[in-house]
Amino acid sequence: MFKKKECVAMLLAGGQGSRLYALTEFTAKPAVSFGSKYRIIDFPLSNCINSNIDTVGVLTQYQPLQLNEYIGNGQPWDLDRTFGGVTVLPPYQGKNGADWYKGTANAIYQNLKYIERYDPEYVLILSGDHIYKMDYAKMLQFHKKTGAACTISVLNVPIEEASRFGILSSDENNKIFKFEEKPPKPQSTKASMGIYIFNKDVLFKYLIEDENTEGSSNDFGKNIIPTMLERGEPMYAYEFDGYWKDVGTIKSLWEANMDLLGKNPEFDIDDDNWRFRSRNAAAAPQFIGNDAVVENSIITEGCVINGTVINSVLSANVTVEAGAVVKDSVIMQGTTVKKNASVLYSIIDEEATVGEGAVVGNDRENAKEVTVLGMGADLPAGAKVEEGKILSAEDVKGGNK
Repeated sequence: MFKKKECVAMLLAGGQGSRLYALTEFTAKPAVSFGSKYRIIDFPLSNCINSNIDTVGVLTQYQPLQLNEYIGNGQPWDLDRTFGGVTVLPPYQGKNGADWYKGTANAIYQNLKYIERYDPEYVLILSGDHIYKMDYAKMLQFHKKTGAACTISVLNVPIEEASRFGILSSDENNKIFKFEEKPPKPQSTKASMGIYIFNKDVLFKYLIEDENTEGSSNDFGKNIIPTMLERGEPMYAYEFDGYWKDVGTIKSLWEANMDLLGKNPEFDIDDDNWRFRSRNAAAAPQFIGNDAVVENSIITEGCVINGTVINSVLSANVTVEAGAVVKDSVIMQGTTVKKNASVLYSIIDEEATVGEGAVVGNDRENAKEVTVLGMGADLPAGAKVEEGKILSAEDVKGGNK
């Protein structure tokens, strides 16, 4: 018989990440590389263990192989527990057949038995595609104090961006009285971060009801939250004022990497009191050649730099050959930028090659869009990829420049 857990976290990591285009062609969005040595999922997993939440279900679906392998037994995040720890939860074959996760609410519904194993009082729902540092224990304390059935973490956003989010309105005590999913004319700037704490019994009640409602989208923002509000359930907004970035687009992923270079003082990734953990395998120390130029950049283990790297973030085992220039860019692990090539204002996915003398992107000052090369792309010598292009390995092989 299992003991009881106070709070279980359910981490939604099954989305396709279509707005990252070539970067998620073979990889689930939470497994995309970030900040030279991390992957996106490192952040919510690290937040959990730092918040003393040691039972995490990770719901996977799209391109799960690399993500499942990366999570493993959870040891890098101190989540390799005999009771609790991290568990990967893909859709599975049951007595009545198998079904893909149809929406965020349906994904949790399909895993109610996992939650029941630990009989928690509270369930924390998280997204696997955000970069942030947050103490969920403080949010849970707020949830208990208010007597809420559901607490939603919110961030104030500029009014011109509010229509991209679920927007809620709350009174002076932070009690929510209105919620709209991506309203065309938002009346508030309090944006839902997609982080919820529910009383378990309340969550189960509404998930079961929603599953049996014909025509439902089975989504928290579209169905569960509005229904609870309509029924008069006590719901509160927990205001978060730290660093948070939804890295669901090419531009936002690039910006979050650049924030590591000191452009955003709120983003302290080197806080010894709140360590972000990773399964990054130890590689050989980086090598910086005598004629190399490196300015305002993050370069991790295994990199060999004989060219110029400026204002960029390089993951493990990246090679920049003599005469090559990497500027304002994010280069993921195992990629080679060959002699006299240029990579400008771009994101290059894992195990790619930029051929000798090739040019990818345009100077940040003159470019309007980030350029992207997908995993394993082999760009020929002398080729030119225009700014804003997003090319997979197949695009490059087929000559689509």
